[in-house]
Amino acid sequence: MIWLTWRQLRGSAAMLAALLVILAVVLALTGPNLAADYSTGIAACTQDDTCGRFYDRFFGEYDMPFMAVSLVVLLLPAVVGLFWGAPLITRELETGTHLLVWNQSITRGRWLAVKLGLTGLVAMAAAGLCGLAVTWWSDPLDKSAPGDLALMAPLVFGARGIAPMGYAAFAFVLGVTVGMLVRRTLPAMALTLAVFAAIQLAMPLLVRPHLMPPVTGTFELSETNVNGIGINRDQGGRVEIRLNAAIPGQAGAWVLSSGLVDPSGRPAAGPEPGVGIVQISTTSGPCAPSSSTMGVCPAEINRLGYRQKATYQPLDRFWPFQWIETGIYALLTLGLTWLSFWWIRRRLS
Repeated sequence: MIWLTWRQLRGSAAMLAALLVILAVVLALTGPNLAADYSTGIAACTQDDTCGRFYDRFFGEYDMPFMAVSLVVLLLPAVVGLFWGAPLITRELETGTHLLVWNQSITRGRWLAVKLGLTGLVAMAAAGLCGLAVTWWSDPLDKSAPGDLALMAPLVFGARGIAPMGYAAFAFVLGVTVGMLVRRTLPAMALTLAVFAAIQLAMPLLVRPHLMPPVTGTFELSETNVNGIGINRDQGGRVEIRLNAAIPGQAGAWVLSSGLVDPSGRPAAGPEPGVGIVQISTTSGPCAPSSSTMGVCPAEINRLGYRQKATYQPLDRFWPFQWIETGIYALLTLGLTWLSFWWIRRRLS
């Protein structure tokens, strides 16, 4: 069975291995230079306190490769589920070869065990190596990325660490299970993609924020958490502050919610998300457009007691979240595996 399974798998496995080797070579050749550029830039910017501008410039130079390698890791589990998982059973059912294969001395349970074990391990190894290689390469970029692309951000988190290994195992077994239920390759592939995409969206939106109780705090306004301060003349000349998805002193944190609060702690929400309203004179004083001290307006707003109130998951929870989420996908995979064995013994003929 191992020999037969490998004979059926080796073509697609060789193609996947070739693609991963190409990716590994590219990462190995460019990774040291990327890390050296980051170290040199950090050493220079710490002397004149311009690291904020360095982060923006450095990440801007490599944002396209950053997104490309992250996308490769995110797509790999889906590809495994589509092209390895879904056809595994449906291929036998559509060609009728299951009537011969499952009536030999090897039971259908053992047949499925070898298929799931060998193919699943190869899929997990490929996704795990790919995820860890990209994690190593992108470390300097993860440290300099803006808040919405920080290491804990939903789009990036799933393309780092060991989580892709759990995604690949789940996607593969999901494809196998759906193939058993649907019994047709193309519908099984479409349904596998739809279910896997739905779960991948539900995890960061509904589950991951609550894996650990989030932290809530208030922070002074600064260049870190403020995108801009302006005066809205259409609304009586009020001061509006636009906040971003970052928290002072918590670089790389995943910001779940952020808003401006007044000195009493009540929300000072503006006309759109991320914008707060400050009750301060714009006809005279530090926040007057004609004032020569307009640059001290942020300091005056802080003095009055306006703060950013944010709920977030700190960066130091990255690896605990990786292990917890991988464990969740492992449990889902075991549940689908049990269903597959039960279904192939009781329902398929």
